[in-house]
Amino acid sequence: MSGTYRDEAPLRGGAPSAAGSPLESTGSVPITVIEPEGNARGGIVVLHESRQFADVLLDMMKSLAGEGWIMVAPNLFHRFDRPGPGVVADGAQPGAVAATVEHVFGAELFADFDACFDWLVGRGVFADTVGILGFDQAGTAALLVATNRPIGAAVSVAAPGIAEPLTTEATALLQAAPRLQAPWLGLYGDDDPATPADDVERLRDAAARAAVATLVVSYPGLHHRPDHPGFEMSDFEQLAEEEKRMLIDAQTRIFDWFDSHLR
Repeated sequence: MSGTYRDEAPLRGGAPSAAGSPLESTGSVPITVIEPEGNARGGIVVLHESRQFADVLLDMMKSLAGEGWIMVAPNLFHRFDRPGPGVVADGAQPGAVAATVEHVFGAELFADFDACFDWLVGRGVFADTVGILGFDQAGTAALLVATNRPIGAAVSVAAPGIAEPLTTEATALLQAAPRLQAPWLGLYGDDDPATPADDVERLRDAAARAAVATLVVSYPGLHHRPDHPGFEMSDFEQLAEEEKRMLIDAQTRIFDWFDSHLR
């Protein structure tokens, strides 16, 4: 079917729970799907660090779907959001901090990606035409997935954890990048305190040692990213022309990267 809808992607052979979590898995990952009209060229798994979809992120996903890609966005927090033993009505564990992407690295991340991958393959998508796109900490996750999963291309936007790993379950990107198995594009802002320019330059060198195509692009300043709830088109309209040009350039590079490598 075409259009936007929700579905469940079954996990392979059971589902690992987040470390220290009393939650019991239901055996599937809730996904938001945007399908193109007609036959799909492939699929892109979208990782984002919020439980909400900003309108601009949905617009980007719809635009990519318009280019022929099936877009699949998993709920990375489903192990925390679904009620289970010791969980209060709103899904939060008593006395526990709110779950963030930092809680879903490790086995849980790969299990959720594999579920999305299998869901796409089950709809006739070839493995080498599956890509992954991630923003912020989920951009870090996207790079790590591309180090050991058979995918066609990966894109990370503002991915931190370059010199030091984000969690004990993650790997510093400087260590991971030379092991990339899929063509990878990294987009960064020069003034982002979470990704110092010197670290980004070191990441560029580390990624260049991989056996696949890689490209790291840095833009002056620090800009809103389309995964963040609250980003509106009015925000874009208020930007200076040079800032608009950079944001458009970044989005164009994302489209071109998938177009070039998911074949």
